[in-house]
Amino acid sequence: MNEKHQLERGLSLTQATAINMIDMVGIGPFVTVPLIVGAMRGPQCIIAWLVGALLAFMDGSIWAEMGAKWPMAGGSYVFLQNLYGKWGRMFAFLFIWQTTIQAPLVIASGAIGFAQYLTYLVHLTGMQQKMVSGALVILLVLLLYRNIKTIGKISVILWIITGGTFLWLIFSGFSSFNGKQVFTFSKDAFDFTPLFFVGLGQASLKTIYSFLGYYNVCHLGAEIKEPEVNIPKSIFISIAGITVLYLGMQIMILGVLPWQKVAASNFVVSIYFEQIYNSGVAKIATGLVLIIALSSLFSVTLGYSRVPYAAAADGNFFPMFGKIHPTKKFPHVSLLVLGAFAFVFSMLFKMKEVITAIITMRIIIQFLGQAFGVLLWHKNKPKDTRPYKMWLFPIPAIIAIVVWLFILITSPLEFILLACGIIFTGLILYYFWQRSIGKKLPAIEG
Repeated sequence: MNEKHQLERGLSLTQATAINMIDMVGIGPFVTVPLIVGAMRGPQCIIAWLVGALLAFMDGSIWAEMGAKWPMAGGSYVFLQNLYGKWGRMFAFLFIWQTTIQAPLVIASGAIGFAQYLTYLVHLTGMQQKMVSGALVILLVLLLYRNIKTIGKISVILWIITGGTFLWLIFSGFSSFNGKQVFTFSKDAFDFTPLFFVGLGQASLKTIYSFLGYYNVCHLGAEIKEPEVNIPKSIFISIAGITVLYLGMQIMILGVLPWQKVAASNFVVSIYFEQIYNSGVAKIATGLVLIIALSSLFSVTLGYSRVPYAAAADGNFFPMFGKIHPTKKFPHVSLLVLGAFAFVFSMLFKMKEVITAIITMRIIIQFLGQAFGVLLWHKNKPKDTRPYKMWLFPIPAIIAIVVWLFILITSPLEFILLACGIIFTGLILYYFWQRSIGKKLPAIEG
């Protein structure tokens, strides 16, 4: 497809980085902190945050190399086709099939977390929470139903709110900070038993969920100015900035609240501010957390709406997804369909299970598939032009593979089976689709 006449390269480095960072934050860290602390049973939970940061940097190196080489709409859909040659269509199809399920789940998870945090401010029944999460999805679609330049400006404003809230959270803790709570560990804190590693795996899965989004700019590759330079820069700036904010947040929370209280809380940030100031300030902080959650959902919905569009524009998915709005120049049908599925999922599912499903579902095809694919690309085409080449190749890719496998192996069995089941059904669909069209699908030339 000739994307330069379809989508507009209107996002600067600042705007692209803002979109990435608000995607990464969202409601994730505010709802996962208690789960992470509880899984590690103490302040050693910092290890899980470091594992998440390590994986983000290593995997981010893979995304940066691919994003600079193939700056098109669709991200992994484009990458997998180019990385695997004649098998690329199959991998790309499996990714699109997976995305039609997990992308709305990602959007729904943020909407569910938003509704849960809102109950600190307003008492809501279970059904009312579902109504709030569904209404939020509708609001997101309305906000995104516009030109990409306008969206870039909105993203910068939302990031200012997000960064400001984190800085307020971190600096507020100094007045009540108790270093002993953060740096005093129980005798068995570092007993490297199988139970320790299971706990670390479960905690790291939650921190990785909080880091997800460092690659969102790759989904918008066709709309980034100077993508060969700005895509890698935005990825690494995003990861570095968010790592500092997450570590600062976790350390400050543990310095103000005992870890047992943190692990038992559904509104840890609200209780944190209540402990330092009062309930009135805590309510203001909770309101800002909800704005951050909305910001992230805004960004992630924007990125995912470009994936089915890219596949449809190539003739590899339902044609209606390839339609561009005649005046606003964005894939409006793809946005509306993903929004509709996210609305339904937000009314059906619960937060904790959705987080685990999202991660395990994506590891095999998307994350491991890309890591192995980049290694094969370097081996088979060593002289290929690479606008950005990962530092210390192949070490980042190998580390990413090891950590992703660790997260997968330590995940609950039912979610591993779910991930495998989605791949298996995707292979069946691919086989019958190939037979029905009676010809090979077109590949993207890179």
